[in-house]
Amino acid sequence: MTILAQDIAEVIDPQNEWVGTAIALLVAFVLYWIARMSGSRFVRRMESKSAEQGARAQTIWTVLRRVVALSILIGLTFVLFAIWGWSLAPFIGLGTVLAAALGFGAQDLVKDFLSGFFMLMEDQFHVGDTVTIADTTGTVEDIQLRVTVLRDLEGNVHYVPNGAITVTSNFTSQYAQPVIDIGIAYEADVDRALEVLGDELRQLAQDETFGPLIRGEPEVLGVTELGDSSVVIRARITTVANSRWTVRREALRRIKIRFDVEGIPIPFPQITINRKST
Repeated sequence: MTILAQDIAEVIDPQNEWVGTAIALLVAFVLYWIARMSGSRFVRRMESKSAEQGARAQTIWTVLRRVVALSILIGLTFVLFAIWGWSLAPFIGLGTVLAAALGFGAQDLVKDFLSGFFMLMEDQFHVGDTVTIADTTGTVEDIQLRVTVLRDLEGNVHYVPNGAITVTSNFTSQYAQPVIDIGIAYEADVDRALEVLGDELRQLAQDETFGPLIRGEPEVLGVTELGDSSVVIRARITTVANSRWTVRREALRRIKIRFDVEGIPIPFPQITINRKST
């Protein structure tokens, strides 16, 4: 690297350090600009093919852009040292000592970087996905080689070291299937409740606003539990991945209104207290 920097320095301008410095800075800026434009164009091309490929390209480019910037900065530093005739030997020696010292205590750091690299290559999740990693749930705001940045529902930002990620749950990959469990009273007509539930979900699937978010026909799965105070009936909807919560909330709202109209009671736990007179 040092020999290459010296050769570049001689080509730029061996006589005038200030001119050489200006040219080196300009070349570094142009290289970064070209890399940035090329990366952005690649991301747009992938987005035009599919949203999934576009999300993956954006995630990889976010990390790669930092690597490119760091590489250009290191190369520029070597070139400037060569232009001004400064020796890199003391810094190289210091770097060797620091590297040896860090090598004993940086095992977690190396683990984080390796985990981040394989995580990107395996395409486990993208920026914008909602995931649970290391017992933390949130929307992915940034993926770095060392940490993954999540923002939860309340707006809190969590920095999760990649080495701490052992199991990843991605809630917004390809599609979702929100399950809807409704408890009805024991005295209610179960068959009628199932019929009303299916009819209301089919109407939801035909809605102008929510229909495009639903894939295929909703499924009424039947009775799933005989609880302490209710008979639980279950249905399932297949939705666009990141719309699962929106569709489920609307489905529950409509079912509650429809059950009230049809006179199908949704019970709640009750406690009966018997007092004995003394």
